[in-house]
This record gives sequence, structure tokens and C-alpha cells, in this order.
Amino acid sequence: MKRIKMIVPIPMDAAGVAKRAAQLPAELIHGNFQVEFMAVSWGAALGDSYYDTQLMDMSVFEAGLLAEQEGFDAVCIDTVSDSGLYALRSRLKIPVVGPGLASLHFALCLGHKFSILTMWDEWFALYTKILKEYGLEQRCASLRSINTRPDLAELLAGKEEVVFKQLEAQARLAIEVDGADVIVLGSTTMHQSADYLQRVLPVPVINPGRVGYKMCEMMLELGVSHSKRAFPAPQRPNDAMILARAGR
Repeated sequence: MKRIKMIVPIPMDAAGVAKRAAQLPAELIHGNFQVEFMAVSWGAALGDSYYDTQLMDMSVFEAGLLAEQEGFDAVCIDTVSDSGLYALRSRLKIPVVGPGLASLHFALCLGHKFSILTMWDEWFALYTKILKEYGLEQRCASLRSINTRPDLAELLAGKEEVVFKQLEAQARLAIEVDGADVIVLGSTTMHQSADYLQRVLPVPVINPGRVGYKMCEMMLELGVSHSKRAFPAPQRPNDAMILARAGR
């Protein structure tokens, strides 16, 4: 049995974590894999600022630091911002996957240009960062949002009729005006809208949490992990200090 640790980048209770875990129905998980969703113990509230993104990087890194010692075979970060991704890849030998990295590249397996569809403009800085980091700025047709403050615990429950139509309208503009031929959802918290959007839109819709998870499965099945030449390990790691400062 292969264990995959899914790190939720926002502190929340068990009910909130369960709503995030719902993005991976049982039939999507191969029989020899066990998925464990875990929220960080401290950190950001909304990911709406450079301040919050710094907290996400720090808290996700801490939450994944001991993954190998805990017996996990891979780590997936449950946010398109890919918070803490490179630092964890540097520290760990097991696969570490970010849904942003996986989804944007997967989109380019399906089309020439993608648009990122998200909840509000405050998250645009997250996408600008990863697009620049991954060298994909020229392949992004646009960033579009519905300017609606997200609920990172309840997600879209109870708001489907209004929110889904708004997302559809912005996605159509991304396709018809901006020239996108693939739509990437800008947050794993938007997973409840993916099936609806795929039914009504004429282009592929990428559900990032599922793509990130499936990338973990594929890497483990193929027996590969990230390059330690690209992500060299620290010569003098100080995990004890990091964990002590975090009260662990």
C-alpha cells in the first residue's frame, strides 16, 4: 500500500478537511493507494496577500517536512499556489507534487493556451508567481475571476446555482475573447464546479486537485521522483530547530 499525504494549506477542522477530501472520490483512487488529507496546524486565512502566501509556504513546508519519516510515499500540496513545493522537494526524496505545476503542464497536453478561472482577483498574484516560475506566461491566455470572496471551509456548497453560472460566464469570455482552449480551475476549493463546467463548456476543464493527485500516483507507479540535481538537498538540514519553533 502506497500512502500519499495531501496537505491542506489553511488551518481547519475535520469537517472542513472532509469537504476538501471530497474532490477525490473513492473510484478515482487506485486500490494500492491510501490518501490522507491533513490541514496545517497554523498559517494563512485566505491566501489573499503576499503576507498570507508567506504563511502558506512556511506552514506547508513544516507539515510536509517529516513525511518520509512518517511513512508516506508521496506528498501532494492541496493548493494551486504550490506553497512550499520547491523547499519540500529539496528536503525530501519522495515525490512532492503541486497541483499548479501539474495542471498547467497538463493543460498544455490538451491545447495551446489556457486560462485560469478563479474566485476573486486577490488570488491573481498566486498565479502570476507560478506562471513566471514555470516559464508559462506566454501560454496563459488570461486570468479571470468572478470577484466572490471564497469560503475555504464550506467551499461552494449552497452557492451552486449562482456561482456555477458566474464561473461559466467568465470561462466563456476566456474562450471567446481571450483565446483559451483549456480552462484551469484556479483553486482546489473550486472542485465542486468542475463537472458542471465540463458539461457546458466546449473545451477541457482541468480540476487541479485531481490532476495533482494523479501525478503522485503516476510517479509512484513509474518509480520516479523529482530530480535532486534540480532540487539539491541541504548539506546541513536543521529540521529539529524548525519543528521546535513550531512547537512540535
